[in-house]
Amino acid sequence: MHTTKSKLTKIITTVLMGAFSLIFLVPLLWMISAAFKYEKDVMAFPIQWIPQAWNAVGNFKAVWMGNVPFHLFYFNSLKLAVLMTAITMIISSMAAFAFTKMQFRGRGLIFALLLSFMIIPEQATLVPRFLLMKWLGLYNTHTGLIMMGMFSIYFTFLMRQFMASIHNDFLEAAKMDGAGYFRIFWKIILPLCKPILATVGIIKFIWTWNDYQNPLIFLLDKKLYPITLGIQLFRDDYADNFAVLMMASLSAIIPLVIIFILLQKHVIKGISLGGVKG
Repeated sequence: MHTTKSKLTKIITTVLMGAFSLIFLVPLLWMISAAFKYEKDVMAFPIQWIPQAWNAVGNFKAVWMGNVPFHLFYFNSLKLAVLMTAITMIISSMAAFAFTKMQFRGRGLIFALLLSFMIIPEQATLVPRFLLMKWLGLYNTHTGLIMMGMFSIYFTFLMRQFMASIHNDFLEAAKMDGAGYFRIFWKIILPLCKPILATVGIIKFIWTWNDYQNPLIFLLDKKLYPITLGIQLFRDDYADNFAVLMMASLSAIIPLVIIFILLQKHVIKGISLGGVKG
């Protein structure tokens, strides 16, 4: 009797959660529907979720083969997201390893001081970062954006929490075999940190891909614009054509949707282990 009641409760909960999830998916479904329509049908009421007349090819050509170089914005976003994600994963994992497995004076104090910087809003550092980039000659360059975003206190903390759960016996055994810290880090620690590395990589990629503020302030040349600023140019050229705008928006989120669908289990596992253990 208890088992039957438990199964019924689970089914009802699943159905309710599925219904609520559909509510949150409505804007996404409307965007997909609008991207395949003619402009005159986008605002038709009642909403035609399945277009009666398809204009997917026309909207696609307007986005990818029009006057606005959408492909260039796409490449810039991929370049920034991939490079910044890879460098962040390397630096954050090395910093987390040092704070977790290496013994040195003031380790706890330095880490506490590092965490205290998290209370400073990013907007409060815009002017100092702007002046620094101008002084280094990196203003209006992708290199400047990458340098500003390649280190994250949050990801260092997240990876430190995960690494703290790795038993030190692995390190002691490796030291007895003559392995140095770099070899221990590369051969032992990193393979055990795949869940948290996947989590950091996915979240950083999404944050970088969606970043609007930093490119807006630190980039002037339109040829360097990422997709977030590119969409703004589309709004200027196609202000009244919501079908083309929705096709551009749909094209912009496809990499994020694919990455999250394929690797969402790693994100959940990495966050749960990194937040609970240690």
